[in-house]
Amino acid sequence: MDQPTKKIIELTKELALKKFSNHEDFFKLIQKICSKKEIPLPRYSEIFAVYQKLKKQGKIKKNPFLEEIKKRPIRSLSGVAIVAVLTKPWPCPGQCFYCPLEKGVPKSYLSGEPAVERAKKLNFDPYLQAKKRIEILEKNNHPVDKIELIVIGGTWSYLPSKYQTWFIKRCFDGANFSSSKNLAEAQKKNENSKHRIIGITLETRPDYIDEDELRRMRKLGCTRVEIGVQSTDNKILKKNKRGHGVEETIEATRLLKDAGFKICYHLMPGLYGSSPKKDLLVFKKIFSQPEFQPDMIKIYPCVVTKGSQLYQAYKKGEYKPYSDKQLINLLIKIKKIIPPYVRINRLIRDIPSWQIQGGSKVSNLRQTIQEKAKEQGVFCQCIRCREIKTGKIKKQDLKLIKREYSASNGKEIFLSFENEKENKLIAFCRLRLPEKNNKFIFSVLKDSALIRELHTYGQLVEIDKKNKKASQHLGLGKKLIKEAEKIARKKGYHKMAIIAGIGVREYYRHLGYRLQNTYLIKLLK
Repeated sequence: MDQPTKKIIELTKELALKKFSNHEDFFKLIQKICSKKEIPLPRYSEIFAVYQKLKKQGKIKKNPFLEEIKKRPIRSLSGVAIVAVLTKPWPCPGQCFYCPLEKGVPKSYLSGEPAVERAKKLNFDPYLQAKKRIEILEKNNHPVDKIELIVIGGTWSYLPSKYQTWFIKRCFDGANFSSSKNLAEAQKKNENSKHRIIGITLETRPDYIDEDELRRMRKLGCTRVEIGVQSTDNKILKKNKRGHGVEETIEATRLLKDAGFKICYHLMPGLYGSSPKKDLLVFKKIFSQPEFQPDMIKIYPCVVTKGSQLYQAYKKGEYKPYSDKQLINLLIKIKKIIPPYVRINRLIRDIPSWQIQGGSKVSNLRQTIQEKAKEQGVFCQCIRCREIKTGKIKKQDLKLIKREYSASNGKEIFLSFENEKENKLIAFCRLRLPEKNNKFIFSVLKDSALIRELHTYGQLVEIDKKNKKASQHLGLGKKLIKEAEKIARKKGYHKMAIIAGIGVREYYRHLGYRLQNTYLIKLLK
């Protein structure tokens, strides 16, 4: 940071004398003081850096609010710090009707999207992307010791295997702030690093998921897979030249679940040949039939962009996008049927409005839908809408809830600690009880129950630290694991397997788990 000006020092001193109950009041006072002093609004990172310096010099007293100021607090309110990295531009096996094709960026991505612009500036270098993103989050006072690494850039499985290994190894190097000889060394170093990668997400197509691909993904440390499902209507998939059918989605889902992966479906309402009525049936099918049942979804309403085949059809009048009213009404109906064990990660992509030739340009779509839904008396029960965020935790208000549903030749049990009165979700565990005669890719998983996900929401709390106001590190995760083990024993399973991210292995070792073939295993005596 450049040397702070005298006026920013004065601003910080004035702020340190005040008490704040929320970020809105804090921001309003900054605006008022800056207007009075005729200075531009400083970044939160500047204020925080000056505050720390003045406090160290004994010129100001500790201010509880300034201790925790963050730019965009939401970035660490889901219990992890998200770090997205983009692969280099690479051909894609698909010929999707709606997909944009822009030179110099991975297929399906466009200039102007935040992650794309960050990657372009750093020449798509995974080390720099990971390291710089961590540094920016730290400058804005976000804890960055629990990282969810999300790799984007189209069909990961189509990239050369050597590039895949190099890319992930360099991401670990970026998180470790040091280079290693190979992937195994980088992963081992990350187990006790300051910035631990506790989960890795990879994007691919359903028809590229097979046994060999899942073995490669586990070796890399992948824990979650996002697959481009788009629709469960084979006629619509064919019309949009997806190159796969519903059958591949069903098989990919089964393979992923029996290997313990978390699954996120990408779904695209408004495709060529679809309608709001057909789209609603797609979502109803996904959450009512056991061969689907994803853990998370990303909803990407179809938009028209230059460079796509859909753009040509749009110009000829052969395709008409949904109006904003049609789309909002559809998404409210979809939110109404989302089960409480599913998280809607996204409702719209960060495509800049100048890139959109047809379709919705509403940038705050999630907020608009929430407001409209509330007017209609519709309250979404998805995980994201119920997660605790900044709310205070009282253990006596929490209840352990058990939800069961059938999925891909097995039973899924969603265990959660919730405040039912306030409809808030604090922590959860996804326990899978696969059928005993299922074919397992990894022999270590035979006769084993699976914990596919363990998550505590709320403000991210650094490893080995506690925060009385936060929900992390209160022992909720351990209680959920204990309950999952108890259920598995009663059902006749001899061991428990956890698909743990590299950076969280130490946590499970303390609970009696041991590493075997990339999984954490514990015998259930």
